[in-house]
Parts: sequence; structure tokens; C-alpha cells
Amino acid sequence: MSAILLDGSSIVHYEVLGRGRPVVFLHGWVGSWKYWISSMQVAATSYRAYALDLWGFGDTAHNAANYTLEQQASLIDRFLIEMGIGKIALVGHGLGALVSMTFAAHFAHSVDRVMAIGCPLNYASVNARLRTSSSSDLADWLSNRTPEATAALTDASKSDVQAVAASLDGLRADNFFGGFRALNIPTLLVYGEREPAFILPTEAESNSTMIQQIVLEESGHFPMLDDAAKFNRLLTDFLALESGASPSELEMKEEWKRRVR
Repeated sequence: MSAILLDGSSIVHYEVLGRGRPVVFLHGWVGSWKYWISSMQVAATSYRAYALDLWGFGDTAHNAANYTLEQQASLIDRFLIEMGIGKIALVGHGLGALVSMTFAAHFAHSVDRVMAIGCPLNYASVNARLRTSSSSDLADWLSNRTPEATAALTDASKSDVQAVAASLDGLRADNFFGGFRALNIPTLLVYGEREPAFILPTEAESNSTMIQQIVLEESGHFPMLDDAAKFNRLLTDFLALESGASPSELEMKEEWKRRVR
């Protein structure tokens, strides 16, 4: 286990694999860095892959004062400074995707590209169950409950429901996707066709020359677990794009071509 200390005593847990340009993986509302292991191993063949536990999750400190999206984004900035990391690719899921967009809004100079998985673009689309369920109930509801998914989400019980609520309060207070879109950061929005946590956005909601939206068939809230091979191929293709290139330049493979929005 690797960790840094912030504010003298607050532990921030992270893991790292590989060498090369930095890629930072941010987990969602259920679990921890652990469900990124497969994707990190794939990315680590060409990149330096980091995965953090955000405030209130996994083995990172629990402190309700740090649970806003702005504080979670500040955690990423402080981590990069502490580790001496420059411009990054961000791969965020659910909460991690909201944090990625918030981070980009404040620290755009540090972001090369964003892959946002399972990310609601407005508060009105969110299922009320996401706002009211316990950590264990969220894990049962959002995962496909296979042995592989259960193993990957073993830290679900460590999730602080206050951190989940604070992130959704931030989304409700500022449906900020319009501002993020104006940054023109190369962004790939990835959704599972069977997403239960919110209504998938329409093409009109996500439309931008620098934003591409893909829906993966047969996947739910955790496409990196539901179909790891397909998801990881998409991840590696996105990371391999030239810096500044639009994700629309991806050579769409037949398996997801029909679901491009």
C-alpha cells in the first residue's frame, strides 16, 4: 500500500504501475481503486498508471469537510504536486468522472484528456436510489454481482455515504457540464447500455467537436468489470490518440460502432 499525508495527518491511499505518460484513475460511488486493477495493468504497458482512493473511500481518510467536488478536485491537484506529476490523462467513473470534470474546470492546464465513464451530466437524470441507499445496497444494485465484480468491490463497505451525497449536492447546485464542454478538452463519455443509476444523456446534451459519446452494449454501471476486454481496448485506443486530437478520430471497432452517439 502506498500513501501520502496531507494536512499533517490525513492519509491519501494510492497505487501505481508502469512507466510513461501519467494516467490517473478515479473510482466512483461504490468501492475503491481496486476495481481499476485490470485497466491499470493494461495501461501500465505504455503509461504510468495511478489510482487513488478519494476522500471518504477505501483507505483514504474520512472527513466530511473534504467531500465536496471542489475538495475532491483539490485532492487531485495536491497529489500531483506532492508526486511531481505534470499533465495527465484522467479516467474517472461516476463520482470520479464528476471530480475529473471539476478538476479540469479549475486546473485545465494539468489535463490532457478525460475519459468519463458512467457520468450523469445533470442532476435531474439521477435515480433517487443513488441519493438514498446505503453503501452495501448501492453495491448490490449497481454491480452485476458476479464473483469477479464482488471481489473488485470488496471495499464498498468503506464508502462514506456522506461523500456520495455531497457529490450529488454539488451536481445539483451546479450542472456544470456546459462549462466543462467549453474547455474543449478531448473527452470520451462512456456508458453502459444497462446503466441503472441515471438516464443516459442524449446526443444533444453531449454534442461537441471535442467530445465523443459511446454506449457499450450488455454493460451496466461498471463496464470495466462487466466486459473488461472490450472496455480496455477502448481505453488503450483513447489513450493512444495524439495529444489534442478529438476522440471522434478513434477508429471505432465493430463491437461498439453501432452504439456511437
